[in-house]
Amino acid sequence: MDFDIANLKMNPYLQLSILNALKSKNLKMKLSYNVIIYCLFFLFAGCNESTKKEHISVDSKSIHEGEIIFNEKCSSCHNLFQDGIGPKLGGITELITADLIKNFIKDPQNKSINENLHFKELNKKYKNVMPSFPSLKDDEIQNIITFLDNHKQPILPARTNQDNYLKNPIPDTIPYQGLLINLKLQSQIPSSSDSGKFPLTRITKLDYQPGSKKLFILDQRGKLYLLKNHSPILFMDMAQLKPNFIHQPGLATGFGSFAFHPDFAKNGLFYTTHTEKAGSGIADFKYADSIKVALQWVLTEWHCTNPLDLTFNRVGRELFRANFVSQIHGVQEIAFNPTSKSGNEDYGLLYIGVGEGGCVEKGYPFLAHSTNKIWGSILRIDPLGKNSLNGRYGIPKQNPFALSDTKKFLREIYAYGFRNPHRFTWDLSKRMLVSNIGHSNIESIDVVLPGNDYGWPIREGTFVVNPKGDLSKIFSLPANDSIFKVSYPIVQYDHDEGKAICGGFEYTGHRLPQLSGKFLFGDIPSGRLFYFDLALIKSRGQTKIKEWKVSFNGAQKSLIELCGSKRVDLHFGKDEKGELYILTKADGKVYKLTSIIHPKKP
Repeated sequence: MDFDIANLKMNPYLQLSILNALKSKNLKMKLSYNVIIYCLFFLFAGCNESTKKEHISVDSKSIHEGEIIFNEKCSSCHNLFQDGIGPKLGGITELITADLIKNFIKDPQNKSINENLHFKELNKKYKNVMPSFPSLKDDEIQNIITFLDNHKQPILPARTNQDNYLKNPIPDTIPYQGLLINLKLQSQIPSSSDSGKFPLTRITKLDYQPGSKKLFILDQRGKLYLLKNHSPILFMDMAQLKPNFIHQPGLATGFGSFAFHPDFAKNGLFYTTHTEKAGSGIADFKYADSIKVALQWVLTEWHCTNPLDLTFNRVGRELFRANFVSQIHGVQEIAFNPTSKSGNEDYGLLYIGVGEGGCVEKGYPFLAHSTNKIWGSILRIDPLGKNSLNGRYGIPKQNPFALSDTKKFLREIYAYGFRNPHRFTWDLSKRMLVSNIGHSNIESIDVVLPGNDYGWPIREGTFVVNPKGDLSKIFSLPANDSIFKVSYPIVQYDHDEGKAICGGFEYTGHRLPQLSGKFLFGDIPSGRLFYFDLALIKSRGQTKIKEWKVSFNGAQKSLIELCGSKRVDLHFGKDEKGELYILTKADGKVYKLTSIIHPKKP
């Protein structure tokens, strides 16, 4: 027969369907793999090709414009050839029609669309809801589809050396043992959603000004609020201060984090991170020109001339700027060690969590897991010093690589080997705890020590990853694992339990003594709530995780029920007294943990 089977060869989804069908029928055919593919293509090629010709353009301009929009709006969650936060999209136009893709992008929560078998399976697998994109025009969506149609999923060998991957890496489930905590609504943050759809806000961080009771809360779309009598008052608008500021396409992009200097009452200094368009300035940390820059992350110092009235210099002093391969896993956390007191060597040193920027998924794993590159590391700098290469900040002499060869080591690095050190904190024992968001399988918390390697992308949690292979598959550690000298997490859970870890805090307040010594955290999309006992941390191996639940206005409810969205976008905050708060990005609400309903006794 005279037809081209190339398109089918590029579609492992369809190939897998054939093989499964053959198995289910117990057909013992001595047919080659290619013959099976050929036969199925003969059956379905006519229908599939006519759909493509009717709906999908092939002109180069549409493909190029679609790629630009895909990189801006979609690549935070989706890769063409690797599963990530969302499924890989190479070959998607071979599975479902262009019209269905278009309607799904417009309204992912549409019930009739989600009845489609393909989307049902995705919902089961990812247990996550894609945000809607009402601002996208029909022709822009069509260009995205055109781009995807011209990037088919490459065929995989029928048998690979990855057949022994772990389908359920952590079989145990996280138990709920009755801890029920009452929440009280503290504040409602103004909606920053242009469309009026979820998420109404992108609130991600609540923190306090040292030496005061003032609470601040950040919306990644560019706003920093002061909470006064529980009401949000705009303190800072990054979009007005920085003309190249961007917060699209969401997730990691925008106003990343903020931190007040421990001597703020005296020096009036505080720090922020935010994203800007690619090429907005000369990057201090960059890679080869052949690799595309998606955006830049910027660390800025601001000065309040009068710390009491919080009036600050509206220009700011840029400390450094870094190029990033994609919009995911940026500089989402900065903090000073609150357990360090004046005179301690750690006092006044700024810790900076730098994600790997999606470089591994994009095919550049060599940018991560390196002692001489910024991506996938935690930095520690002296913001008041001057001995950095750009002369705008200092390199603490206590840093693990401070005295090393600058060609082999980046002196700013405190620890490395992270995918996304999304949040970090210190417990009362002065241990630094980092919540590291995983790829397709494992979410983890690490105790971070200076100079240590935490594994990504050759490890995800306590499992092996092939950085040049299928990142969604993980494997058992090898017998000679000790030679790699990787530091492993104290806590981990797999994607049967949640999808993206939300860093929390040790409870150090006085209202809820039953929580003393417990570290409370959760899962960002699902809003599930977890804790572990800090006293049970082992020098090797994982600490057991338990689940806790909440009650509001006398009724036990999940956070999904409270915020009215299947994607909660959970975050935690802590005030100067050690009391804890829950932030739900979907509806912009801030809750305080106020009482233990069960169990009553410690």
